[in-house]
Amino acid sequence: MNKNTFTTVKLAKGEMNVYDFGSVKLHAYKTNDFIDDEVFIVEKNKKAVIIESPCFFDNISELTEYLKDMEVEGMLVAYHGAGATFLPDVPKYATQNAVDFSKNGGGKALIDNFTGAFGEIFDPSVHKITNVIEAGNVTIGGIDFVIKQTDDAFDVEIPEINAVYTHMMGHDCHSIVAGAGHADAMIAELNSYIEKGYDLILTSHYTPEDLKDAQTKIEYLENLKKIASGVQNADEFKAEVDKQYPQYSGQNYLDMTAGFFFA
Repeated sequence: MNKNTFTTVKLAKGEMNVYDFGSVKLHAYKTNDFIDDEVFIVEKNKKAVIIESPCFFDNISELTEYLKDMEVEGMLVAYHGAGATFLPDVPKYATQNAVDFSKNGGGKALIDNFTGAFGEIFDPSVHKITNVIEAGNVTIGGIDFVIKQTDDAFDVEIPEINAVYTHMMGHDCHSIVAGAGHADAMIAELNSYIEKGYDLILTSHYTPEDLKDAQTKIEYLENLKKIASGVQNADEFKAEVDKQYPQYSGQNYLDMTAGFFFA
């Protein structure tokens, strides 16, 4: 499946890009919110499983309306635990570390920050997980998923469409990189995607990407380490990264990365 082979449904705020795999459809919801969230719906036989949740109230209303003709069987809540007014009665699936991430860990810190930044348009309530799952295979709504636990939460492989979901990639935007060791871990993960030959890589903050994009991201991460080793402080680091990647979005993520490399 080519990442650009989709049909687009324009919505009032966001848009839905629909990939047709025959028996399975992937609906990629581009929220157009302040943090560029993406939400994914895997549909089979009119039944749907949602990966992640919108967290702004207008997106919650918009996506709820879009889903009215589907029977939502469950929601996988990994890195984005906020937005619990979205489909409150649908079963919610997560690993225990993802639960902890949203309730007490880094996810909670992000929710608190976003609440302060965006105020009443942001839904800070955290989804209540009804089904705690382990790494490995899980079937929801007749659709098979493979859960891979990560340090913060979990990634999701979708074998029927040869796709994988992870938190962040973005081949032409900055990412949160918590130092050289974290960069190496990200590189190893991206290399594993290339080795497995996924058709699509889905992330929380970018439209679906492919293996060429994964290679581009690997080169970016290698270069970040090189740049960090040749400068003295965070300001010099950011200036050099901006010089070499002037068209990249996600300046706030670069600020955080600089803070990690030069704590």
